[in-house]
Amino acid sequence: MNDLQRHAFKFHRMVHQPSDKLGQLPLPYGERAGVRGFEICRETVTPHPTPLPKGEGADRASLTRVLHYLRAAFVYLLALTALVGTAGAQQRPSQFEIWDLKLGTPADKLPDDFTDYACGTGGGPPSIALTGWKDFRRCRPEPSGLREIYFRYDDELEYWAKANNFSTEMRKYSGTKVFDFPVVLGARFDEQGILAGIRIVSDPRDTSRDREEGYLLRNFLNARYGREGWDCVDLPPEDGETPVFRTFIKQRCKKTIESGAIAEMQTTYLRKKGQAEIDPQSGRQTEGQFESMLRFELTVAR
Repeated sequence: MNDLQRHAFKFHRMVHQPSDKLGQLPLPYGERAGVRGFEICRETVTPHPTPLPKGEGADRASLTRVLHYLRAAFVYLLALTALVGTAGAQQRPSQFEIWDLKLGTPADKLPDDFTDYACGTGGGPPSIALTGWKDFRRCRPEPSGLREIYFRYDDELEYWAKANNFSTEMRKYSGTKVFDFPVVLGARFDEQGILAGIRIVSDPRDTSRDREEGYLLRNFLNARYGREGWDCVDLPPEDGETPVFRTFIKQRCKKTIESGAIAEMQTTYLRKKGQAEIDPQSGRQTEGQFESMLRFELTVAR
C-alpha cells in the first residue's frame, strides 16, 4: 500500500467513525444508512441540573450539532490536504541541471539524465549528434585541448507542468535555462575523459524571455560564486560599437573559487557597428539591434 492509498484508507475510516468520536454531521431527521447517507447522529444530552428556560435546551442541542459539523469539516480538510500534498509530491518529476555535473568526474560516472547530446561549438548551435558523454572523443578539441559536448535539459518537467496546467512552471521549465535565463550549455572533457569544465552562454534565439535581459544573468552567477574577489577589466569600444541608450558594457572577469577551479565571465551589452536605435531610412525606432550576452566558463586549474 503506497502513501496515497494509506491516506485514503485513513480518511475513509475517519468519515465512517461514529459521530460521538468525530462529530459527524447528522442527516435530516429520518435518514437511514444505505439510503441517502450515513446513519443519523443520535446524541444524548446530559440533563441540566436546574430546569432550563423555554427554548434553551433546543438551542443547546442545535449548537452541539453545529460544533459537530465544524469538527467534521475540519477533519475532512486535513485529510484532503494530506491526499493532495502526497499525490503532488509523487507526481512531480525531478530535473538534473548543469550544477549536477561535478568537475573531475569521469564521463562514465556523470548523470545521463539530459538530452540532445552533440558536439559543442563554443556556445553556438550543436554540431555532430552523439549518444552521450562517452562519445566526447568524436568532438574536435578546442585551443585549450578540451572537447565540448552540447546538451539540453530533459523536457519531462515541462510536460508535467502542461499536464497540470501550471502556467508559471510551464514558462520556467520550457527549454534549457539557468536561473530562468535561456542558455546554451556545454560540458568540456580532457583527453582522459574527465570533466574539466562547463560552459554557459546566453541563448538569443530563445524567445521565452526578453533578449535584452541576457546580460543580467551575470548578477545571478556573481551571487552563486560570491561578489567579491573578481578581477574585472572593462574593455574599450571597438570601431562602430555604441551604447544601448546610455549603457555600454563590455567586461571580462576572472576569479579562483574555493575548489581551485577558475571562473571566467564575459558580459556584453552594446550595439555593434551598423546597429542603431533609430533607422536612418525610415526614422522609426529599431527592434533587436543590440547584443546582450553572458558567457561563463568554469574550468579545472592546470
